[in-house]
Amino acid sequence: MGFLKIVMLKQNVLAALKISLFVGTVLNLINQGPGVYEGGTVSWFHLFMNYFVPFCVSSYSAAKNQLSSK
Repeated sequence: MGFLKIVMLKQNVLAALKISLFVGTVLNLINQGPGVYEGGTVSWFHLFMNYFVPFCVSSYSAAKNQLSSK
């Protein structure tokens, strides 16, 4: 099975989503917390990236782990 097919497996996508929701929320609170709490501006690009990067890392790790265990 190819790398991208493994990344797109339902269980891998769901696991990556759960991880990115948790890690992305923590990162946004750390990086943009003062702006949110004080009514400042929020960088939508950074907000998106704080969720997207953990999703990609988790997906990549899961696929590499499954490929190496075969």
